[in-house]
Formats: sequence, structure tokens, C-alpha cells
Amino acid sequence: MKLATLNNGKRDGALVVVSRDLTRAVRVSEIAPTLQTALDEWAEVAQRLEAVYQQLNEGHVGEAFPFDEASCLSPLPRAYQWADGSAYVNHVELVRKARGAEMPESFWHDPLMYQGGSDSFLAPRGPIVMGSEEWGIDFESEVAIITDDVPMGVSPQGAASHVKLLMLVNDVSLRNLIPGELAKGFGFFQSKPSSAFSPVAITPDELGDDWRDGKVMLPLHTHLNGALFGAPDAGVDMTFNFFELIAHAAKTRPLGAGCIIGSGTVSNYDRSAGSSCIAERRMLEILDCDQAITPYLQFGDRVSIAMEDRSGQNLFGTISQQVVPASGQGG
Repeated sequence: MKLATLNNGKRDGALVVVSRDLTRAVRVSEIAPTLQTALDEWAEVAQRLEAVYQQLNEGHVGEAFPFDEASCLSPLPRAYQWADGSAYVNHVELVRKARGAEMPESFWHDPLMYQGGSDSFLAPRGPIVMGSEEWGIDFESEVAIITDDVPMGVSPQGAASHVKLLMLVNDVSLRNLIPGELAKGFGFFQSKPSSAFSPVAITPDELGDDWRDGKVMLPLHTHLNGALFGAPDAGVDMTFNFFELIAHAAKTRPLGAGCIIGSGTVSNYDRSAGSSCIAERRMLEILDCDQAITPYLQFGDRVSIAMEDRSGQNLFGTISQQVVPASGQGG
């Protein structure tokens, strides 16, 4: 099943069911007006939404209309919880190596995770509005899941049934603000502005065999100004799967329906796959030639993030965002 949230002028938008090929959609306000409402009552409404999805794919829904990704908000325009992991230890290792720091052994069995701001996610086709290029504006291409209610202390095995939807993420990061902020000891805040999620959220069964052991076994494609920046496989080098990330997040607290958990920047040891953020490419440049060459994002730059299935069908729609100054407009 594929779901999206249309911009209807309200904070939480309007839930729609989207066809598998992303060409048609239908409003389902009689089942659930918003995605959060659907997640709150998932056990009761999921089958009804699935029935609409099947009818839509078969062309039997008279109220269907052309689906426009540009009319979408993030599937959850705001969420009760947004926790982003760092499941690709290769990425963490690179970042630390470039600045001459050893990586603690614990990083291999205890996930890193930060709690991000979740009150104002960006639209997948909306601008990234920034106050200064000097902040070191970067994209981070990731995969994320949405849970239903998760009990405190759940095991990774028990967490599997709590993954209800998957999305893609652009976890916007301000690299030049991060060092000073982390040095204070309280973690990210200003250096992690609003994130954007893919136009469409999908149920795990849409991935078939490519959803395996809590991982998405497909490349994640990132383009910068139209040129391919990276396409690492999201499953190959994922040290902690999503079930383990859920268990980590729920170790000391329950998670409410609509909790979003991110994978962290997708990264492969195979350097030919490219990178999912500028910082990683800069780290590799430092290791190779002692200096970073690739600049961070400038005003006017556009980043696009998408994932295709084995037949080339776009799964989640495309995040496509232009960086604009706070005084300007863009899309």
C-alpha cells in the first residue's frame, strides 16, 4: 500500500491512497482524514485502506485523480517523535578517521541516535530555506520507518511487527555548526534544521523480497544539480537494522504511533557507489589528497533523492529541493 499527504492548507494535510505506479490517488477522509489518524487506529483502518489501494490499482475508483508529488507535504508533516540513527558505521568511521579520531569499539554494537525536531518537516518538493551558506549546508539521504505503538523494552524480534510504513529522508545538516554545538555536550539542535520526507510512504510488503531482515536491499539514488552523486545500497553495509534501531529507541520508553526512526546516512564500503552526503565525500577527499574539494550546498543548488524497485519503478516518489536564502523564494 502507498499513502501520501496532500497540502490542503492545514497543518496535517489530507491523507490519500496512491496507486502503485504513482499516477493516481484518491482521498480517504471517511476512513482517516490524516496519516496520524490512520496510525492511531492502524489495526482498525489498515485493511480498509488496503482495499481502496487494490481497487485503485485495478482502475475501479471513480473518485481517483492524477497524483501530483508537488502537491504533497511530507507523509507526516509533523510527528510526535523523530529519532535518527546512524546505522552505517562505515559512515561514522570515515568521519572520525578524517579528523584523526579513533572510533570506539562500542559503536559496533550500540547504535548512535539523536532526537530531531519533528514539529515542522519540509515538503518533499519545497525549498530548503537557509540563513547563510557559511553554515555548511548538507543533505543526508536516508531511509526511515514509521511505527505503531511500541512497548518499552521491546526486543529486536518483537520490533519487527511494529514497522508499518517506510519513507525516504533528506536529513538536512549544517556541518559548520555541528562541532561547536556537540562540544557543548547536549547534542544537535541548531545544526539539524527541518528534515524532508519522500512524497509517498509505503508498507513493507511493497518491497517484496527487498525488505529483508529489517533492511531495504536497494540502492538509494541522490542527484546534485542533475548529476548522480551516489547510489549506495541501503542494505549491504547497514550495521544495525531497523528492528535493532526500534529496540534501542524503546529501551527506556514506549514509542507512540507515528514515531519516525531514520537509518542515518546510507553508506557503502564500495567507494564506487558514491556517497549520500557531501560531508562523506569531503572526508574521502581528505583521506585521498589531504584536502576537501567538494563544496557544501550553495544557494540555487538542487538535491534529489529517490529509490527504484528492480524493474525501475519509482517506489516513494522523489524528494527534490532547492536551497534558497531566507529572504528569497524557491521550490
